[in-house]
Amino acid sequence: MKQRWFVYMLRCSDNSLYTGITTDIQRRIKEHNGEKSVTRYTRVRQPVILVYQEYALTRSEATRRELQIKSMTKEEKEELVVNYRH
Repeated sequence: MKQRWFVYMLRCSDNSLYTGITTDIQRRIKEHNGEKSVTRYTRVRQPVILVYQEYALTRSEATRRELQIKSMTKEEKEELVVNYRH
């Protein structure tokens, strides 16, 4: 069975958005909110909440999409979040 990949965005406590990829979103959110957060960026901006996710077929596809999202303006990212349907 192929591993499922997801691209996700988190809303940080300072209202910034963090974008990443993972195969397990719930685990990853717990890591971001943990005492020893996996990223320096979210470590100082806790708590974080999931505001967007999308499925990717491969890690390569997820990475490409992550880079696309990271290159967007804040307004474009916020539009993705607003239009996201859980």
